[in-house]
Amino acid sequence: MNFDDKVIEIPKHLPMLPVRDIVVFPYMILPLYVGRESSIRAVEEALAKNRLIFLASQKEITEENPAENTIFRTGTIAMIMRMRKLSDGRVKILIQGISKGRITQYVKSKPSFEVEVEKIDDPATTGPNIEFEAMIRNAKEQLEKIIALGRMLSPDILLVLDDVTDPGRLADLIASNLGLKVADAQRVLETQVPKDRLKLVNEILANELEVLQMQARIRNTAKDEMSKSQREYFLREQMRAIKNELGDSDSKTEEIDELRERIMNCGMTQEVQTEALKQLNRLERMHPDASEASMVRTYLDWMVEMPWARSTEDNLDITRAQKILDEDHYDLHKVKDRILEFLAVRKLKNKDLKGPILCFAGPPGVGKTSLGKSIARSMGREYFRLSLGGVKDEAEIRGHRRTYVGAMPGKIVHALKHVKTNNPVIVLDEVDKLGSDFRGDPSAAMLEVLDPEQNSTFRDNYLNVDFDLSNVLFIATANVLENIPPALRDRMEIINISGYTENDKVLIARKHLIERQIEQNGINKDSIEFLDEGIKFLISHYTREAGLRNLEREIGSVCRKIAKQVVLGSNQKVVIDAERVSDLLGPPRFLRDEKLKENQVGICTGLAWTQAGGEILYVEALKFKGKGSMMLTGQLGDVMKESAAAAMSYAKSHYAELGIDETWFENNEVHVHLPAGAIPKDGPSAGVTIATCLTSLMTDTPIRKDIAMTGEITLSGRVLPVGGIREKALAALSHGITKIIMPLANKKDVSDIPSEFKEKMNFIFVENLDEVFALAFDKKARKKTKDVVKPNKKGKMDSNPSAA
Repeated sequence: MNFDDKVIEIPKHLPMLPVRDIVVFPYMILPLYVGRESSIRAVEEALAKNRLIFLASQKEITEENPAENTIFRTGTIAMIMRMRKLSDGRVKILIQGISKGRITQYVKSKPSFEVEVEKIDDPATTGPNIEFEAMIRNAKEQLEKIIALGRMLSPDILLVLDDVTDPGRLADLIASNLGLKVADAQRVLETQVPKDRLKLVNEILANELEVLQMQARIRNTAKDEMSKSQREYFLREQMRAIKNELGDSDSKTEEIDELRERIMNCGMTQEVQTEALKQLNRLERMHPDASEASMVRTYLDWMVEMPWARSTEDNLDITRAQKILDEDHYDLHKVKDRILEFLAVRKLKNKDLKGPILCFAGPPGVGKTSLGKSIARSMGREYFRLSLGGVKDEAEIRGHRRTYVGAMPGKIVHALKHVKTNNPVIVLDEVDKLGSDFRGDPSAAMLEVLDPEQNSTFRDNYLNVDFDLSNVLFIATANVLENIPPALRDRMEIINISGYTENDKVLIARKHLIERQIEQNGINKDSIEFLDEGIKFLISHYTREAGLRNLEREIGSVCRKIAKQVVLGSNQKVVIDAERVSDLLGPPRFLRDEKLKENQVGICTGLAWTQAGGEILYVEALKFKGKGSMMLTGQLGDVMKESAAAAMSYAKSHYAELGIDETWFENNEVHVHLPAGAIPKDGPSAGVTIATCLTSLMTDTPIRKDIAMTGEITLSGRVLPVGGIREKALAALSHGITKIIMPLANKKDVSDIPSEFKEKMNFIFVENLDEVFALAFDKKARKKTKDVVKPNKKGKMDSNPSAA
């Protein structure tokens, strides 16, 4: 069959077949599998007419139903030579490209594509051209090199190319056989000028040749390295055999012998020693360059460096330990007593005494972490701190299994290797901030570490042998105990460390902080003097914390400003009083609430506990015309809202005894507000204060300004105990309030208040709200109120007309 353009007449409209992942060139013969229904219709239309069809490539091969804008405009006019239907419904056709063409218009797109095609002819080349000849030869040579480097092409391609002299046809023939990407092949197809098309093909061939040469170099390099490794192995074996014949030992034998000696002398238990020797025998049989040999060697290094039998001797001098603890930390008597008790028991019973597992709980900056270091110094033990904040991977506690690349032991084993003793003081810092994710729960791994009954056989995943942790003194620190899982909290002896009072902070600043900051900032004691007045002003107006961190920062800021003055030539000694603090640090950052100046209706002084210590809390109530509802503001939590609801219910149910007009609730609405609205507030301890405030408002009775109160209430009027008594009492005293109403059940907590403050205060213990009202209300005003509102015979309240 002759496919010459002069013989075959190409009509103006042709069915169009979109093809995927291939670009068809003129004179190219290839089979196509047609599966789409629209494409099969196009093939059938072509066969029904003149067997001619237009082939255009899709821009996206994944698109199942291409649109007009996702098909390249330039394609190839082809003839269907054969067609065969397959059993799966597809059609197999054999086509041959005839000529290039361009879509000028889509005649239809459903049920199959039909397009108007413009035939594209290559521009004619005139006579022999040296440049064309050079480009043709270059293309053939590059193609030969590509085939020589192993690229799989048709074996007859070089023979066919020898007979082709037309540059455009040569370019198409090469491009159709290279298996190019659709975008690159389409660029070649769309290039009309033969010279430009052949130049583009030469560039593609050059790039392909460079890639194949690089692959060949990579293969040769890998082969050379493999041969070199084998050669070195045989040489080493020969050297080893020669040394053995001469009686000289090699380095590997020396290393094995050294490891064996260390295993025998490091105090391992029999079970651990058996495992270590087993791994050593494995190492001895391995080639030194094997990847597993380095893993086994690292494992044995960890095993022999662990303190299996090494321990420090405790200094059991209780007087010396007491002195060191007092030097490093002020107050904290509960913690110090617990450590001294441990030393005393250790002195009486030297054997089989397990180390205590303590948890210091308290606000930030009160010295929990540094206390661990002081305890280690007082006992003569090594100290190590593990920071657990943000740890989410269980393997950081237990270690990784040795099957993983880069496996390492956990933090506990790391700590023991570092201190080189098996009885150190290990501080588990921020144990309440342990996290958990898909890698496991570290707090669950800590259960074994912190259980005295289990930690004598602690097994790290990396070492995979038992290690005795019962001699270690574990000290955990936490800010919020509620964040610690109950099972872990149950394993620790909790010691609460409350915040420091203002007086405590003054003493600590004098004893520790000021000296440290003077030294750190390069000034001497002759240049600066802190007065108690200045320190107290600094504490109350520039810091708001239970601990000491911000106080030390502010003292450091004062010292830096004095250091600057010294450098500028000032030799005058600076006395730091309240006025001087304001000059150096600017206006105060915190202002304390003023004490109430007079007895008022609907305003009551309560007490609150915060992370920064105690605070006074004013509760205000206001009435206005309405229908008995109550509004609560001041960012109150659910528990505090429930306390307010309980107070209101109590007032409604006891209106007669309290002297409240029964119509009061029908004609008035109440607004209860707790100032400092930007600060969230919650807890039951404001129940007494809210109840007193509401009753004062409803009976129009002033509340005494010199009394503060705290306590939870029930619907029956009972007053229940609350927490934070020490901090609340000291907060009241700092505002000049010496009379405090508190639950009778909290009488035991008063013992925690330092005696020098307790002597200045009057604690009034109550069991029910009647006692609270009797103490808190102004009695004269209360008497006046009772004269105004009296119960009638039926138990209802009658308004006295003369009260106006």
